[in-house]
Amino acid sequence: MFSITNLSIHFGGLYLFDDVSFNITPTDKVGLIGKNGAGKSTLLKIIAKETNPETGNINIPKNYKIAYLPQEGSYSYTLSLKKEAESALEELVVIEKKIDELTEEISIRSDYEAIEYHNIIKELGDANDRFTILGGAGKEAKVEKILRGLGFSNSDMDRHMDEFSGGWQMRCELAKILLSNPDCILLDEPTNHLDIESVIWLESFLKNYKGSIIVVSHDRRFLDNMTNRTIEISLGKIYDKGLNYTNFINYRKEQRRIQASAKKNQDKKIAQTERFIERFKAKATLTTRAQSKEKLLNKMERIEVDEEDKSSIRFTFPPAPKSGRLIVETKAMDKSYGDNLVLQNINFTIEKGDKISFVGKNGEGKSTLSKILANLLDYEGEIEIGHNVMMGYFAQHQAKLMDGNLTAFEMIDNTATGEMRTKVRSLLGAFLFSGDDIYKKIKVLSGGEKSRLSLAKLMLEPINFLIMDEPTNHLDMVSKDILKMALNNFDGALIIVSHDREFLEGLTNKTVYFKNKSIKEYPGSINEFLEKLNIENVSEIESKKAIEKVKNINSRGSSNYKEMKEIKREREKVRREIIKIEEKIEDYETQISDFESNFLDINISSDTEKMKKYNELYEICKKKLDIVMQDWEEHHLKLEELLNE
Repeated sequence: MFSITNLSIHFGGLYLFDDVSFNITPTDKVGLIGKNGAGKSTLLKIIAKETNPETGNINIPKNYKIAYLPQEGSYSYTLSLKKEAESALEELVVIEKKIDELTEEISIRSDYEAIEYHNIIKELGDANDRFTILGGAGKEAKVEKILRGLGFSNSDMDRHMDEFSGGWQMRCELAKILLSNPDCILLDEPTNHLDIESVIWLESFLKNYKGSIIVVSHDRRFLDNMTNRTIEISLGKIYDKGLNYTNFINYRKEQRRIQASAKKNQDKKIAQTERFIERFKAKATLTTRAQSKEKLLNKMERIEVDEEDKSSIRFTFPPAPKSGRLIVETKAMDKSYGDNLVLQNINFTIEKGDKISFVGKNGEGKSTLSKILANLLDYEGEIEIGHNVMMGYFAQHQAKLMDGNLTAFEMIDNTATGEMRTKVRSLLGAFLFSGDDIYKKIKVLSGGEKSRLSLAKLMLEPINFLIMDEPTNHLDMVSKDILKMALNNFDGALIIVSHDREFLEGLTNKTVYFKNKSIKEYPGSINEFLEKLNIENVSEIESKKAIEKVKNINSRGSSNYKEMKEIKREREKVRREIIKIEEKIEDYETQISDFESNFLDINISSDTEKMKKYNELYEICKKKLDIVMQDWEEHHLKLEELLNE
């Protein structure tokens, strides 16, 4: 475990947190929450020793390993995806290289009787033993398992890292952290770059991770599913409770209610006591009693109600200018990036009043079509824009489009025209930029502050067709709710790309599903879309299991339906067997780790008989692990074959 003691840091004359102290134990899965700009990312940077606090200490034990994934990063690579991920296994990589070098040296030597030769043989044996202890035999399977869990395909493994977008590079950095097996993982908005299938996999991985985790996220379900403790930063203080997000929020509400009720009763009692003192302190017969009550009143500990940060963005979209019935229509539209065909023969119509959600797995073309409709990408085919259509666009990576050297005020002021030039400060204030905050440079703003600034920019011109690509990625919970309310009241046409089912619920009236370079439209809400596909959750849209459901639905009544059903049953059977095998692997690895700890115990290592027995059991356990690992690989190959049928 490690501890944080009397930590303080302020920005712009205000404390982000003041005299904060708490401990992190090995079993803690902490959700770090708070408004945008409250200091969450700053606290992670302090723990990761990338920023220094003004006062206070971070007490981290020797050899305690902390890994940190920032919200945004810039990386330089020289390796393929698989090799880059493997580089996180530092000791294994070093030992593997040493084994190769020793093996090469043995192959060219012929002095078999020489002491040097026998020393090399011994060194090679020791290296192989250490390689086995560290799980080197299953290294490749472990790397591929984590990369696939985060959404990479088998064909991606040998691709050079520079071929991937920033979001996919961030996934690789996350994979490296998970592979490095640190004592504590710090994650700042890790789900922003993941599709929902990968989010669910990450939830499960982190929930079962044998170490502590501190995660900043504005994804309610993610926090509820993987955390067992919540720390809230609010108005310079922290509130800490061993509960997941939803239970913590309910607890805080109840806590404030109880405090308010107790304070009300105390205030009533104080008022009564003050009236008694005022009335009787001048009467000789009651002076002593009045003075006694006054002393008790002065010693009374006053109940305080925890101050609540009620600041929130305040905005509604201005009335949409009138347009024709048709907003946009595409005809036989294709889009390729070089030889990579992303969208093919897209025929799609958007009409006045449409509120459309784009859903589907990452890489299927949702953002590409959004950018084409926003006139940001070229294409083949035909697109017709309706009469008097005025478009607004919110990019998924909006922050990268901003000039980091401008201040918040300069960015809005430079964009504003006409009457809006006189309302820049008011507009910024509505999005929580006030006082000196408006003069902060964009490059020092948090992800949420940049998102709010981008939303403010959308308000500068009238629009009747709004395209938003993952607008909730960096917004806090309250801001997400207010944005959803504003979009519900927006009277223009809307396209929204999102993996957040909770955000989409009740917001859209049509769903467009992206798959295999084409699209399919479903009228109705996101819930109606899921019901039509017989899918319980958005996450299943992006899983192989869901694809099979869709295939089965489309093939009902056809001759191969029973065959498809049997294949599906066999897949589920193999998946269940894989889960059981993985439990065995975990059990054997735990036993091996326990044996290795015992070998270091002086009381055991000095007992020859006990050591002999432990060594025998240790070797048996390692052999069993090798057998189970082989079984695991065979089942995965079998599953891949079934998935391709």
